[in-house]
Amino acid sequence: MSKLSIRKGDRVEVIAGKDKGKKGKVLLALPKEERVMVEGITMIKRHVRPTRKVPQGGIQEREAPIHVSNVQVICPSCGQPTRIGYRIAESGKKVRVCRKCEGDIDKA
Repeated sequence: MSKLSIRKGDRVEVIAGKDKGKKGKVLLALPKEERVMVEGITMIKRHVRPTRKVPQGGIQEREAPIHVSNVQVICPSCGQPTRIGYRIAESGKKVRVCRKCEGDIDKA
């Protein structure tokens, strides 16, 4: 099983595909499929049958997963999309680090 460097709650920018340049927050990370769901990105339409939960039914728009290679994390320190590095903090925890400004992405 692969490990993703992008986690739920991260702000990311799409770097490839029809939504290139858009930014959003990661809603869901799917490590087995190497995909993430980003708020407002890759919107698809689904036909929904009327149920008790959705009595109206009809066509709903929702986000679809996007491959993790098509997004980059936005560094909270410098505000730019960046690759992710790792280092061991003083507390002994492994933290994610911005490759551009060397600032922490995780709160240590």
